Amino acid sequence: MAIRTGQVDAVVVAGDQGPQVFTLEGAEHAYRALIESMNEGALTLTANKTILYANQCFARMVKCPLEQVMGSSFRRFLSAADRETLRTLLKQTHQSGSQIQVVLNACDGSQMPAQISIQPLAKNGFNRATIGMVVTDMTESRNNESRLRALSQGLVQAQETERGRVALELHDHITQLLCAILVRSQALADKLSFRDGTSKGEAIKLREMLGETAEEVERISRNLRPSVLDQLGLVAVLRDTGAEFAARTGVPLKLACVQLAARLPADTELTLYRILQEALKNIEEHARASHVTVCLSQQGRFLRLAINDDGIGFDTYLADPSVVLR
Repeated sequence: MAIRTGQVDAVVVAGDQGPQVFTLEGAEHAYRALIESMNEGALTLTANKTILYANQCFARMVKCPLEQVMGSSFRRFLSAADRETLRTLLKQTHQSGSQIQVVLNACDGSQMPAQISIQPLAKNGFNRATIGMVVTDMTESRNNESRLRALSQGLVQAQETERGRVALELHDHITQLLCAILVRSQALADKLSFRDGTSKGEAIKLREMLGETAEEVERISRNLRPSVLDQLGLVAVLRDTGAEFAARTGVPLKLACVQLAARLPADTELTLYRILQEALKNIEEHARASHVTVCLSQQGRFLRLAINDDGIGFDTYLADPSVVLR
């Protein structure tokens, strides 16, 4: 009852050297009322992670009676990996506070994602709390992240579907019309004799322009949704894209790809292709490179796509949007 009503001013903790008494400074009613009104968990700990004080909010987070929380070890609510991470972090919090993302293990076996803000407390003797913590429930934040991720994936999928539709329209209709016009212009040029002079020359130029236009439309259609990606897979489309880039820009491109044992998921292949496509676009427009290297490698379940060029690059400091220039 004393713990639940905030009337505890000291905690006796059993240790290797016998019971130790830890006083709780700042145990005044106004201070306790403020801490208990928080929507976040609040704790004070000893150096060995013994909980000297916890508010009701933290007890609800870990679904454990408050009288069983105080005096116990904070480590009981963490996994082995999180315990080690916390131990390492606490060694670095002597000067200023830190934050860590963990998963709290509740007493009923459930788990809760949480963010812990750690602040060292001033020590005036051995019997004082040395660590202050604020624990924030990240469940809603994680749910919002999942919803945003699902929305983003839905938007990307809708965009890719529309790209596929436009690519099909270009290939099946516009390109065919251009080819038909190209054939007619070729027939017109053949009918004109050299005696027609200027007219025949203009007809030949028109035929060449139509041919270039048809090739450009076909290139745009292929970039929107390359059929080789669906039919032959990632490695084939990387080779095709690299060869097209080198032929169009005159910049040599060296491609090194591992032979994949099986086809990757369609969305993974499409993502890697879009990354390469955007990187080559940036190289063409900004890098002024003379050589490009693309390397696809695999390590276990992980796939690595590395794109390098010898272009001018950019200042990463100036490119960082978080940097404020004065």
